[in-house]
Amino acid sequence: MGRAEERRARQRGGGRAAPQRPSGTPAAGIGPEGGGRAAARRAARPAKGKGGIRRLFTWKKILGAFLGVCLLGIGSFIVLYLVVDVPEGNPDAQLQSNVYKYSDGSVLARTGEVNREMVDLSKVPKAVQHCFVAAENKTFYSDNGVDLRGTARGLLNTLSGKGAQGGSTITQQYVKNFYLNQDQTVTRKLKELVISLKVDQRMSKDDILAGYINTSYYGRGAYGIQAAAQAYYRVDAKDLTVQQGAYLAALMQAPSQYDWAVASDTGKRLAQQRWNYVLDNMVKQDWLNAGKRQAMKFPVPKEPRPAPGRDGQKGYLIALANHQLEQQLMKDQDLTQAQAERLVEGQGWNITLNIDKKKQAALEEAVKAQLTSKLEPKKRSVDKHVQAGAVSVDPKTGYVVALYGGEDYLKHYFSNATRRDYQPASTFKPVILAAALDEDSRTQDGRPIAANTVYDGTSGRQVVDHGTKVGFGPPNEDDQNYGNVTVQRAMNASVNSVFAQMGVDVGMDNVMDVARKLGMDTKGMQSVPAQTLGSMGASPLEMAGIYATLDNHGRKVTPTIVKSAEQKDRTIKMADPIGEQVISREAADTVTSVLTGVVDDGTAKTSVRDNPQRNGQQVAGKTGTSDKNKSAWFTGYTPGLVTSVGLFGEDVSKNGEHVPLYGAIGEPRVNGGGPPARIWAEYTFGVMGDVSKFDLDTKQGAAVEPSTSPTVSESPSETPSETPSSSPPAVSESPSDTPSETPSQTPSQTPSQSPSDTSSSREPTDDLSDNPLLPNDQ
Repeated sequence: MGRAEERRARQRGGGRAAPQRPSGTPAAGIGPEGGGRAAARRAARPAKGKGGIRRLFTWKKILGAFLGVCLLGIGSFIVLYLVVDVPEGNPDAQLQSNVYKYSDGSVLARTGEVNREMVDLSKVPKAVQHCFVAAENKTFYSDNGVDLRGTARGLLNTLSGKGAQGGSTITQQYVKNFYLNQDQTVTRKLKELVISLKVDQRMSKDDILAGYINTSYYGRGAYGIQAAAQAYYRVDAKDLTVQQGAYLAALMQAPSQYDWAVASDTGKRLAQQRWNYVLDNMVKQDWLNAGKRQAMKFPVPKEPRPAPGRDGQKGYLIALANHQLEQQLMKDQDLTQAQAERLVEGQGWNITLNIDKKKQAALEEAVKAQLTSKLEPKKRSVDKHVQAGAVSVDPKTGYVVALYGGEDYLKHYFSNATRRDYQPASTFKPVILAAALDEDSRTQDGRPIAANTVYDGTSGRQVVDHGTKVGFGPPNEDDQNYGNVTVQRAMNASVNSVFAQMGVDVGMDNVMDVARKLGMDTKGMQSVPAQTLGSMGASPLEMAGIYATLDNHGRKVTPTIVKSAEQKDRTIKMADPIGEQVISREAADTVTSVLTGVVDDGTAKTSVRDNPQRNGQQVAGKTGTSDKNKSAWFTGYTPGLVTSVGLFGEDVSKNGEHVPLYGAIGEPRVNGGGPPARIWAEYTFGVMGDVSKFDLDTKQGAAVEPSTSPTVSESPSETPSETPSSSPPAVSESPSDTPSETPSQTPSQTPSQSPSDTSSSREPTDDLSDNPLLPNDQ
């Protein structure tokens, strides 16, 4: 095309002509690949939607937003810092009396006199000061009073509901103690942060440390290091050793749990671990010579001296009420144990207990009549070692209606009602049967386990697990052979060899799991055949809960002493003592039915069945006597009341060493069917009201012996005793009172004789005497 033609073309198209292309070059947009530069430009242009998102979230905008949030946070903190000032600190003014009431509203006790004496830091040895720094805040002398990372973590935990897991410096803890409170809220934590910064600027480190150790709670009602030194070691703060100081510093984490006088084995282990941690940190900080550290021994604290106003049973009732309220606060507010204890002790609570004043008085009187009035320590030295504990529970409500913790709280600080350091012995046997029934267990030769199932009751018979001996063969009391015996008769006579084999038949894991469901604290317990003898530790409170669950047809009962707790403008709602169904009703009711046989035809018949006050009341229960007669139990129940009574041999002059009860109260051997059952009967029959009967749903046998002599089907392990008796041996050896082969399911309406009539009869027990095959008491 010539220039003239190009001009004409431009004129026709109204624009400039396209530039000349070399020959063979395709026009833009119509090339062989279907696109030219315009198409390429269009293809390279990003999609409209994606471009919008990228324009919205550019790195500059993200950085700007982050900086904006930071500036907002800094600005907010500056405002908070300016607004929040250090308040007047006066913890003594915050402490008020706690009022404790019986269930009817009458006052039980009023406590709250503060055990505190402020001391100057110069009166506290430097090494002891370092104990607290090493335990709580190693950077105390160099930090600015706050742990920002720990506080941030605590705020996040509070917001997310994960609990009190944040860190705190000594300054922050002092601020909580002296200026604020223990509430786990975001507002309180932010105030704590600001006030701690200001306190660190205004006060010296020594003044802060002095304030901290003088306002902290150490347990035993002691606030401040001077009160704590006296409470635990009977010395002034100025005379504390490094070892003692390290223990007091360790207590800050969990005062009650680490108190040596009442701590469980786990608590003592944790206390020693914390004590070691404190001293090891002191070595790392060059505050303690490593050689001296290695030579240090744990300083066991002195026995407590309880506060006035808690004499008699009051102190035991208050201690359990405080503990259960603290547990509820820990659950509700995600507090640590130390924080919860501080929130309860002397903080103006109005606490109503479930304790029935009349039942409480009746239980105390029963213990006095059947035990303490008969003790003659000047005549029999063993009598000074006898301790009694008891807990009574309403199985329908779960309320603890009466409790006996010991002779006097001011004389014996450790509550026998809640202590877990003695074996429950054969009172554990019903748990084994409950597991068998609930699991629909069978013997190893395929027979269903029920009340009329027959076992070999040969004393010392080796327990067999599918043909293999497990190396455990407990003897029966007095090494008596029972030959072929039903489960019912084995429970009546407390035949150890039968329940040892039953435990393995059921599976010890299953047994311990059912024990946990029923209310036993099985943490750390091994699932071994020896547990069938009740060789673990348990308390009367615990055993009352287990039997109350059986009485309540398998619905879990958690014994609760606190009815209500109010403080100023808030009320704490306690958890419902009645829980879910943990074993089947049929299993629970069958155990109850079997346990009526123990009363009517077994180890408790003289003290309970033939008691003249019984008046036809239906009763279920079980005796227990531990290895070497160091404890004796009776836990029994009617449809409306469950009570567990324990007697414990304790030498208080030897740090609570467990000792045998042989010869106590003038009896050759203290059995569960003796004083414990007599205390139970006098108390229960005195307060029971109208006679009642169990409403049982059971199809597996109920306190009834088979009409013919039992025989054992082929065993997978070994044949029965070489000389089995043709029928089960009588439970009582009294010539005038042999048990019927077919006793009624209900107790006799007219007991044939009173306890005095049977004073010469000898009942079987489950005492294991000095059997070397069994584990020693712990």
